[in-house]
Amino acid sequence: MGCKLGIVVTSACLLAFGAGLAPAHADAVAVSAVVQNVVASAESPNGQLHVDISIDGEGRLSYAVTRAGKLVIAPSRLGFVLANAPKLDGGFAAGAITHASHDETWEQPWGERQFVRDHYNEVRVEAVQAAQGNRRLAVVFRVFDDGVGFRYEFPDQQQLHDVRITDELTEFHVADTATAWWALGGELSNLEYLYKQTPLDQLSQAQTPVTLKTQTGTYISIHEAALIDYAAIWLRRTDGQTLRTQLAPSSLGPTVVRQAPFNTPWRTMIISDTATDLPMSNIELNLNAPNKLGDVSWVKPYKYVGIWWEMHLDKATWSSGPRHGATTANAEHYIDFAAKNGFRGVLVEGWNKGWDGTWYGNGADFSYTEPYPDFDIKAVSAYGLKKGVHLIGHHETGGNIAHYEDQMDDALKLDQSLGIDSVKTGYVHEFGAARMRAPDGSIFYGNTDSQQAVQHYLKNVVTAAKYHVAIDTHEPVKDTGLRRTYPNWVSREGARGQEYNAWGNPINPPEHDVNLVFTRMLAGPMDYTPGILSLEGNKKDLYSTQAKQLALYVVLYSPIQMAADLPENYAKYPKAFQFIKDVAVDWADTQVLNGEVGEYVTFARKDRHSEDWYIGSIADENARTLSAPLVFLTPGVTYEAQIYRDGPKADLKGDARFDIVIETRAVTRTDTLTLTLAPGGGEAIRFTPVKGKARPSAKAGRK
Repeated sequence: MGCKLGIVVTSACLLAFGAGLAPAHADAVAVSAVVQNVVASAESPNGQLHVDISIDGEGRLSYAVTRAGKLVIAPSRLGFVLANAPKLDGGFAAGAITHASHDETWEQPWGERQFVRDHYNEVRVEAVQAAQGNRRLAVVFRVFDDGVGFRYEFPDQQQLHDVRITDELTEFHVADTATAWWALGGELSNLEYLYKQTPLDQLSQAQTPVTLKTQTGTYISIHEAALIDYAAIWLRRTDGQTLRTQLAPSSLGPTVVRQAPFNTPWRTMIISDTATDLPMSNIELNLNAPNKLGDVSWVKPYKYVGIWWEMHLDKATWSSGPRHGATTANAEHYIDFAAKNGFRGVLVEGWNKGWDGTWYGNGADFSYTEPYPDFDIKAVSAYGLKKGVHLIGHHETGGNIAHYEDQMDDALKLDQSLGIDSVKTGYVHEFGAARMRAPDGSIFYGNTDSQQAVQHYLKNVVTAAKYHVAIDTHEPVKDTGLRRTYPNWVSREGARGQEYNAWGNPINPPEHDVNLVFTRMLAGPMDYTPGILSLEGNKKDLYSTQAKQLALYVVLYSPIQMAADLPENYAKYPKAFQFIKDVAVDWADTQVLNGEVGEYVTFARKDRHSEDWYIGSIADENARTLSAPLVFLTPGVTYEAQIYRDGPKADLKGDARFDIVIETRAVTRTDTLTLTLAPGGGEAIRFTPVKGKARPSAKAGRK
């Protein structure tokens, strides 16, 4: 007799589960796997995903997830350990159980797609601990067609009003043998590690998102959404294929201190049959609250250039002196370049006092209102605005959050007065050594995934909104979809970006950019800073072709995109530079045409402000031949495809990286393009509708 989902199971099934049912067996993913003592269930609108919530004989909460009748997440623990009260783990009985359904479509002010459908079924289970004076804890599950989100709710109750959490017991017991793509969590370099590809049972402690592929071909991405006033999670493997949340520690005591009522962030799983479905999910956004800022028409997607790459190349310095990069003359040079080439913004790093001496991990000397004597911020900003170019502010803190908060309001007020409507912030420091101010006014050192740092990052965004300033956070807390609630949080770093190609040891390998698509980019936009057409770092050669640098503008999404190379390098390669000038940054629609984690991926995106479509395709160190059906194009319309592709000699190293073919041809939605990507290569295409029938032309050129 087989085990039945949702009822007490046979002794044979219990023995199998107790023995750690080998995930390599087909039984491990079958419906007949052990799911006992179910008190409530919910399933996705299409009926494919099913969640069961259970309370066992000792009153412990758990959940399990099946997809198409097969177990994906085996019974996994839920609960908390508290510092000031008995733990919320055991002794529970089911209280009120409610169900709900939701289906709406909402509009993003900017994003990967203009309209987002939010469609789910929900179950809320109140668990009651009779032995603790009927103390209550609720769990809420939302089941979408492409995944699951769940959170805890702490109700307002006399038995537990002051909540001090030391540990969260949430588990993800992956049922089937899986491969994991993951980066270290809770280590010194914070979010800037290369991704590992290992069997899941070799994962140690990982930052989220963590992406998995099971041996039966199911993809799972585990992350969190709506991280507000709570510690961020890492995922720690406890045994076999069980991952458990590890809350980022606080230097002040318990990891989380809150007053009830409150909700935790959502724990999320995107679950799909294909890698290409992962970037198409909107779960992270849908689990965040709607826009709280009202009219955000002042938040502008844009492309920008800036005084940045030259410092990474050691051609200029952030600090003052004879090689100071942020001078009035240099800034005006970049403004002229931006105005000539249609870029809205110019980033100026190193403009303010405090860069001399030891600023890294210190930040005590930074002023956010006083420029160096050789940088006239008022004159430069006015010069730019006359040409339609906005300065982008830069607030590097050196991890000194307390010092920045003392000046933050004045700094943002100054930005507003000068017409600076976006600011890049930075928190360069050794992980765990950020300086923050405790409630009693004293300074303590903590990590930027802690509850206190999470509070600061959001405070920065909310304060900036008062002055109509958008924020691009570098060395950030990870993205969890809060751009929906606070649309001025336009982008962030949060992974190894382009600067590692200047001085990294090692520099980013070719598969890194593809890995980002299926890991870090599932969290939200990244300010990767593409477009290095010189393919040269600081005495290092990039593992990239020119065509790949162009394709990154379509593949790695951000509503702000930098043309990161030096102006003189763009002058050397004007034909390739044309794509950077043309490519959009704000999209009406996004589709993923093909892809595998760490190997290759192809995106198609439609410009929100025209009828143009774009394709970006990138590869790892292996050459790829990919098929791109153009079914996304409008029926009955002929488009001119402006193609930037790897040439026949293109390769990872040497002059072959510069072999690029630029050509045009007429296409319609009935065509299928063959994309031939070199090792470390890519392809970028712009599709523009033409009146009448475009002539089938081809113009090839180099550089």
